[in-house]
Amino acid sequence: MTTQQKNYVMALDLGTTGNRAIIFDHTGAIAGQAYKELPQSYPQPGWVEHDPKHIWDDTKWAMKRVLADTGISAESIAAIGLTVQRETCLLWDKTTGKPIHPAIVWQDRRTASFCKELEAAGHVEEVYDRTGLVLDAYFSATKLHWLLDWAKQHSDVPLENMLAGTVDTWALWNLTGGKIHRTDHSNASRTMLLNLETQKWDEKLLDLFGIPAHIMPEVQSSLGEFGVTDASLLGVEIPVTAIFGDQQAALYAHGCDRPGLLKCTYGTGAFLVVNTGADIARSQHRLLSTIAWTQMVDGKPKTDYALEGSMFTAGACIQWLRDGLGIIKTAGDSDPLAQSVPDNGGAYFVPALSGLGAPHWDMGARGAFLGLTRGVEKAHMVRAVLEAIAFQAREVVEAINSDCGTPIKTLKVDGGACNNDFLMQFQADVLGIPVERPAVLDATAQGAAFGAGLAVGLWDDYHTIVGDRPIDKTFEPSVGAASAQNNFAIWQDAVGRTKNWIVS
Repeated sequence: MTTQQKNYVMALDLGTTGNRAIIFDHTGAIAGQAYKELPQSYPQPGWVEHDPKHIWDDTKWAMKRVLADTGISAESIAAIGLTVQRETCLLWDKTTGKPIHPAIVWQDRRTASFCKELEAAGHVEEVYDRTGLVLDAYFSATKLHWLLDWAKQHSDVPLENMLAGTVDTWALWNLTGGKIHRTDHSNASRTMLLNLETQKWDEKLLDLFGIPAHIMPEVQSSLGEFGVTDASLLGVEIPVTAIFGDQQAALYAHGCDRPGLLKCTYGTGAFLVVNTGADIARSQHRLLSTIAWTQMVDGKPKTDYALEGSMFTAGACIQWLRDGLGIIKTAGDSDPLAQSVPDNGGAYFVPALSGLGAPHWDMGARGAFLGLTRGVEKAHMVRAVLEAIAFQAREVVEAINSDCGTPIKTLKVDGGACNNDFLMQFQADVLGIPVERPAVLDATAQGAAFGAGLAVGLWDDYHTIVGDRPIDKTFEPSVGAASAQNNFAIWQDAVGRTKNWIVS
C-alpha cells in the first residue's frame, strides 16, 4: 500500500479518567473512537494511583476496537499520535515489562511533606529557575523519589533493571515491544527534572531527588520519529510520529502557535495555557513556565514555550457530585439543574479536593461549601460547583493578562465539561470575553493526530488543517456578566478560608 492510500491517523489519548483511541480521516474529522473508563484507586486520603497494566490493556483494546468498529484496516493508518495525562509516573522492570508499583497520579499529594522539607532547605528558587515549575507534589520528581524509596524496601528488582517514565513513556515502550524508552519535551518539562534552557535532564535536580540518570527516558522533539509499533500488536508496523502532554496537544489543536493565544481544557482538572513563543516567559503570579512543543523546522530545532495555570479539580468536581455524593445521576444532569435556579442561593464551593493549584499552590487546602442555609437546595449546590470551575479560570486569566501585558480577547475551550452550556455561558460572563467552543471537544486527541499526520505528510499545512476545524458555538457575555463578576469577589473570600487546612 502506498503512502497516498494511508488516509487515516490514530490518536491515543491516555487520560486520567479513561483511555481512548480516535481515528481521524484526511479531512481532520473523527472517523471513529473507542473509550474505556480507567478505575481510580485511593489507598489513603490524598493518594491517587492507577494500574499501569490496566492503562496498557485498555490502550490495546481501544486500538483494536476502533479499527473493528470502523472497518478501517491497520494498513490504512499512516501514523499514530500519542497524548497523555502528565506528571503521572511509574517504575517498571525492563526484563519482564511488569510495573514495580502502581503509577502515582498527578493529583496525588503523598509527597507534600517532602516538598515542605525541600522548601525549608531553600530549594524553591533553584527548582523554579531550572524547570519553570513550582516546588509541588503535583510534578513527577517527588513521586519518582517516593517510588524509588519504596522499591528499595519492597522490590526484588535491581536498580539496573528499572526504567522510569511518565505515561507516554510507558505506552511507547509497550507499543514498540519494549524497544523504545523515550519521552518528548512537553511531557519531560512537567517532571520537575528537565532544565528548560538546555532541554536535557538536569543533573543537579536528578541528584537532589535521588534519581539515577540511567533509568530516565531519552528526550526528543514532540514531532518526530518515535519508532514503530510492534507488528504483533495490529499486524503491521505503524510509525509513532508525535507525542504531547495532553494540555500541549490541545493548545496545538486550537492553532495557538503564536504568543498571546490561549486555551482552556476542562477535563479532570482545568488547564489554561498561553503560547509565549520562542522565549521562556517567567510569571509574577506563580504560573508555570513550560514547553509547549518542539519540532524540527528547515533542519533546525524550534521550541514553543508557554505559561500555564493548572487547576487540579474541574470535571472531577462534577464526577464527585455523581459518584461521591449521588447528587446527580449523570454529568449531563448538572446543566439543567444549574439552570433551574436563578442564582447560587448564597452557596459557594471551593474545588480544592486535591489542594489548590495556580495561582495559590496550596497543598494543604481542602474543598468546602460555604454560605449554606436551609434555603440551599441541591440545584444551588450543583450551580455553585459549576460556578467555581469558571471562577478558577478567571483567576488564572487575570494572572496571564498581567504577566503577558496584553489582555486575552477570546478563550478557546475544549474537554468534556465544555458540553455544559451553563458552565460555558457563565465562563463568558465572569471573564467578560467570548468563549469559543469547537465542534470536536477532544482537542487533546485532535492535536496529537494533527502533529502525527503533518509529520508523515497526510496534511501539508498546519494552519490550513487547524483553520478547517468547525466551531460549534461562541458564547458571548450576557446580561448576567455583572452579577457573575460581583460573585467572583465573594468566591475569592471563600477560597481564603480553605487554605492551609492540612498542615504537613
